Amino acid sequence: MTEPRRGLNDAITRFWSVAAPLYDQQLLQRLVYRPAQNEVIDRLRTHGAQRIADIACGTGILADRIQRDLGPDEIYGVDMSDGMLEQAHARSAKVDWRKGPAERLPFDDGALDAVVTTSAFHFFDQPAALREFHRVLAPGGLVAVTTINPNLPAPFDRLTLGRRSPAHNPTPAQMRTLFTDAGFTLVDQHRVRRPGWTQAVSDMITVGGR
Repeated sequence: MTEPRRGLNDAITRFWSVAAPLYDQQLLQRLVYRPAQNEVIDRLRTHGAQRIADIACGTGILADRIQRDLGPDEIYGVDMSDGMLEQAHARSAKVDWRKGPAERLPFDDGALDAVVTTSAFHFFDQPAALREFHRVLAPGGLVAVTTINPNLPAPFDRLTLGRRSPAHNPTPAQMRTLFTDAGFTLVDQHRVRRPGWTQAVSDMITVGGR
């Protein structure tokens, strides 16, 4: 990871350590995060994964839901922020909470059946993170990533394709390339399905197989 990216990650970690209590606000969760988390849980249920890690888990809302809704053999929540992990520990004692960056996960090779991350991919060194997801997944493993992605009309999307950097919010095409470059087979990609009143949030889910 480059030094500028490491510095950015450190700044983000400090911010979320302070802002962690705000993250749990019910309206914020319902408006921004829950629809994407619902899709990830549905995908995990279909796949039947039993060893799952939620990367950049924040205060642990998704990892806790996975544990309660799916009851996997192993469920991990990984985050870099002490403040977020403190909130996560208070939320559930049934999830194994671990500290670490997406680019250097605290797991052995092939240790997991599924890796998921929601609403955090723009903070990562994306190629490095996806390579790391591939490393920790067993053959047949699943990766599901939701990303913020402006829903632009086709002509505008084509005009901005070369200007949007994969280091922030990749286009669908850039996301597919990131997945295949990391060794994944693309399984699915679509807009997150949202109620009409949350359409102002524009995000996408990309699913790959190892």
